Amino acid sequence: MIAKDAARRRIFLMRHGSVTYFDADGRPHPPDTVPLNAQGRDQADAAGRLFASANIRFDRVIVSGLERTVETAQRALTAAGQSLALQHDADLREIGGGKLSAIPDPELRQAFVGAMDGVVNLDTRFLGGETVGALMDRVMPRVDALRADPDWDVVLLVLHGGVNRAVLSYLLTGQKQFIGGLAQAPACVNAIDVGEGRHDVSVRLINHAPLDQLHTSTRKTTMEALYEQYLKFRKGTSHVA
Repeated sequence: MIAKDAARRRIFLMRHGSVTYFDADGRPHPPDTVPLNAQGRDQADAAGRLFASANIRFDRVIVSGLERTVETAQRALTAAGQSLALQHDADLREIGGGKLSAIPDPELRQAFVGAMDGVVNLDTRFLGGETVGALMDRVMPRVDALRADPDWDVVLLVLHGGVNRAVLSYLLTGQKQFIGGLAQAPACVNAIDVGEGRHDVSVRLINHAPLDQLHTSTRKTTMEALYEQYLKFRKGTSHVA
């Protein structure tokens, strides 16, 4: 049970569980419809058990509407022993990439890792698509609207790696700033307390992965791993006549 010893409310912010964005040859799957893989389902279940173990009860659950966030939220809620209708908010969808085949070889690695590296320039395009600034422009009003709504005490947001960084960056700085280095493992849990004042924000937990709590499974970033997977496909097609 979460203590109510201060005039603050609790946001639990999750990333969706693992998905398979590329097949074994590096060929991309449609990102808007890709479901959780077996590991992702296990991760979502584990997050739900974590909430159950602390007797966490949600007043509201918000997802982006993309299949991987919906499935993660549903599995987490089931494992937590709760039944709530999911609220879909398309403004919280993942930052949109462009056409990978249009990115020249010399620019490919930077296109994958550049938008999630350090404090990111707002004009930076994610995989040649949407800019980081455009992502912030649609995420920040949704964060403000959530904080202005008095009808919840504990909320669960199940979103995406880039969107979670945008939410955390905005809450931490109070500005239109994007901190790409805020790593978000699959099905990780972040906990943030927010008060009435704009800067009354206390980050309690960041990037807690229930099945890999000390993050020993890899030192690669998500985008580094995806770059390596896609590179197999790019190399395999570059010599085809």
